Amino acid sequence: MSGTTSSDAKPSKFKHVHVIGVCGTLMGAFAAYLRRADVRVTGSDQNVYPPMSDVLKNAGVELFSPYGADNVTKINGKPDMVVVGNVISRGNAELEAFEKAGCPYVSLPEFMERHLLTATRNIVVAGTHGKTTTSSLMAHVLDSCGFGPSYFIGGVSQTLPHSFHVESDPARGKFFVLEGDEYDTAFWDKVPKFYHYLPNDVILTSVEYDHADIYPDLESVKRVFVELLKRIRPNGNLIVCIETPVVREVLDRAQTKANVVTYSRFEMDNADYTFKNLRTSAAGIDFDVIEKGKKVDSIHVNLPGEHNALNALAVYIEGKLLGIPSAKIVEGLASFKGVKRRQEERDEVRGVLVIDDFAHHPTAVRETLKALKQKYQGRRLIAIFEPRSATSRRKVFQKEYTEAFDDADEALIAIAYDVGKIAADNQFSSQDLVAGLTERGRKAACFSDVEQGVTMAASHAKKGDVIAVLSNGGFGGFIPKLIEQLKRGV
Repeated sequence: MSGTTSSDAKPSKFKHVHVIGVCGTLMGAFAAYLRRADVRVTGSDQNVYPPMSDVLKNAGVELFSPYGADNVTKINGKPDMVVVGNVISRGNAELEAFEKAGCPYVSLPEFMERHLLTATRNIVVAGTHGKTTTSSLMAHVLDSCGFGPSYFIGGVSQTLPHSFHVESDPARGKFFVLEGDEYDTAFWDKVPKFYHYLPNDVILTSVEYDHADIYPDLESVKRVFVELLKRIRPNGNLIVCIETPVVREVLDRAQTKANVVTYSRFEMDNADYTFKNLRTSAAGIDFDVIEKGKKVDSIHVNLPGEHNALNALAVYIEGKLLGIPSAKIVEGLASFKGVKRRQEERDEVRGVLVIDDFAHHPTAVRETLKALKQKYQGRRLIAIFEPRSATSRRKVFQKEYTEAFDDADEALIAIAYDVGKIAADNQFSSQDLVAGLTERGRKAACFSDVEQGVTMAASHAKKGDVIAVLSNGGFGGFIPKLIEQLKRGV
């Protein structure tokens, strides 16, 4: 249904691109990239507000709000291309007006497939967990080794200047690192975004059930990952974490012809790579790399947790397969400073440290809290959780969440966000989670709005505590409000 009729061309060949849904994290990063490439960019969104609105305005993107058919005339010029975000539904008046005006349109993944990915070696990082951190690590290591990679990452790295970057020097920019999202592409293209990414190499971190709004069951999730592995181009690499039966099944079903290299934290999995002697400190983690039973290297990463040791190990493996000297890879991993909203220290007020983290799936919640407990040994850990994602707002993982907070000394649970469109018998219950946590001997309470939660957290906090705020959204400004209240001491 895409209206694209243009031939393959570099973005610099476009004079004017309009982006519908421009305030999304990735769409905004893409729009800012186009401006750096001297393309005129206009964009619209239903709600335009900081910080993304400031980022876009500073980049020179012309913003319009809300969506509307009259934006076609307001932008003062017919765009060469309209790029449509996956938040846009069928019947959007603005998109229909651009189509009527004869403007070709594509989704962002389609744009990348046609105009950015045909001449590069594409490294797609996929999986239910760890995509953002692993792809950021991969891009950083390549950059630190002088390769000048292009990259497309669904988060903000502390070491990379942008989330979306295309290297203009063809002599340097032969690699393109992509965070491979399994969420669907657009209303006319209901396939995962990563189907469009022309993978040469794939890092597969994990496969679990998620995105309950578009995938009815685990089998449907497994099918799309099987298809991704089948799409690896000739002479490509597949670096795959084989810790779970689900991933092993996906690997078996794919029957890929890629060069397969396996990794795991468990020796019994007989993976090609594992790690031993994991040491945790305030500076991060150190561990030994074990290849086929023998120690071959030691790695330091400024990140906590076994899950991040796995992420770093996957990048180490891919780097070696690309021919990068191991010493250079290790040096690059050690200089990585992390990703915003991934165990990010936001502020320490009156001896209370506030952590911002994106964790929302029960596995991510469990691994994050375990990592924080190890890193901040001896400090009381308070977890604040907002069920906000499409999956966490449904009861599919009600029991699993009860078991995910074992490393928290106290848990404060928000009422699930915006469940009005979810059937009553399928809605996640924060009250039931609190009851389950209490039965497991955890101190837990529920709160109904941000102000109440901030007051509870500030009043419960003591000097030396670590407060981890877990949400995959803005959470109503919970963290800045909490920091302000801690500063006031009330």
